[in-house]
Amino acid sequence: MTDASPDSEEPGWATAKTLAEALPFIQIYDRETVVIKYGGHAMGEEAVARQFAADAVLLKLLGLHPVVVHGGGPQISAMLEKAGVKSSFVDGLRVTDEPTMEIAEMVLSGAINKEIANWITLAGAEADVRGVGLSGKDARLITVEKATRTRKDPGSMIEEVVDLGFVGQPSRVDPKILEALIYAEQDYIPVVAPIGVSAAGETYNINADTVAGALASALKAKRMLLLTDVKGVLDADGKLIEMMTVDEARAAIESGVVNGGMIPKLETAIAAVEGRVEGVVILDGRRPHAMLMELFTPHGHGTLIYDPSGPKSAQAKVIERRRAAARQRT
Repeated sequence: MTDASPDSEEPGWATAKTLAEALPFIQIYDRETVVIKYGGHAMGEEAVARQFAADAVLLKLLGLHPVVVHGGGPQISAMLEKAGVKSSFVDGLRVTDEPTMEIAEMVLSGAINKEIANWITLAGAEADVRGVGLSGKDARLITVEKATRTRKDPGSMIEEVVDLGFVGQPSRVDPKILEALIYAEQDYIPVVAPIGVSAAGETYNINADTVAGALASALKAKRMLLLTDVKGVLDADGKLIEMMTVDEARAAIESGVVNGGMIPKLETAIAAVEGRVEGVVILDGRRPHAMLMELFTPHGHGTLIYDPSGPKSAQAKVIERRRAAARQRT
């Protein structure tokens, strides 16, 4: 063996090979915006959360523009229970009265938001990458309308309107503050809490997936990543569906193949793709380096939802590489 032909098992060479193989994907996403919805049980595990922050810093240093949107449902529930405030849900949305809204804003815009921003700042200290905590109330980022839902009365079977309280639906997104941070000379990573404000100035809670989709569309993001507690969308046999067109995603909902909490995630993905996002990936955020696996390898990680009639160039290359990798595995 010579110095020119190193042992492939020697420490470091596998890492170098992996980095070299990632080059085509790094070029695809260079200077592109990626919106990441971060939530689930991983948020409650500090080691996993710190690893997520380090991966977000790596994305920034590789030339991407990550924007993080976080949830916090379990943390809100824990604080409500501690305060003795009862809460209920309709179609997965928390009915939010004034006391609940006060606690939700305190938890989301306060404790969780600043903690994630701080983890990013700590992870990026050497390169001076900084997390910046925001909510939809800052700089008119997210203006909302009151969200409504209907359901059938079990006795009369007549549809009735359900008052969800201070639960909002984005009616307008002004991304100027995010764009200022994304394209600043300093390396900032925005971290957005799912809180918005009405035209009258009232504060509203918003579903975090919905916020991620609205911001991704407004920013014309290359990708939106929905980090969840499952490995992606599963078919009727429980196997992972690696890629779905928007039409296939709709059909999966209508046929009942997809149900429960995956329905609103798929609906958010469909809306985002139709709102100028090239692709949305639903993936398991509990897996170490899941974002890196998805973005920088031909294998991907999770379920990609895309529009086959959308932009062909880089998007087509990503899809073709995933299909080639799938053929190799089979």
